[in-house]
Amino acid sequence: QVQLVESGGGLVPAGGSLRLSCAASGSILSLVSMNWYRQAPGKQREVVATLTSGGDTNYADSVKGRFTISRDNAKNTVLLQMNSLKPEDTAVYYCNARQLRLVRFYDYWGQGTQVTVSS
Repeated sequence: QVQLVESGGGLVPAGGSLRLSCAASGSILSLVSMNWYRQAPGKQREVVATLTSGGDTNYADSVKGRFTISRDNAKNTVLLQMNSLKPEDTAVYYCNARQLRLVRFYDYWGQGTQVTVSS
């Protein structure tokens, strides 16, 4: 089992910055990736950024060049630095951890944190 606790959401004007944090605990050694998703009202949940256990990152086209995913190994925390925020970035952001156990992948989710960007 993996537990995820997010923090750092809030209200910010367009062009501003926020940093989201996701603290992981439990069986984290078997994680293959940690990721950030978001879900805007009336839309499907979409992946924003991924960070593999090997350190590879990937970003949605809509956030490339503005968002950066990173990790603090000492704190078992994954961060999402969001710069140049736009109103369309408004959503609930979810931390996700993908774990490999035997031959199956398991997904764990945080509770979500609201990000609101005002125009």
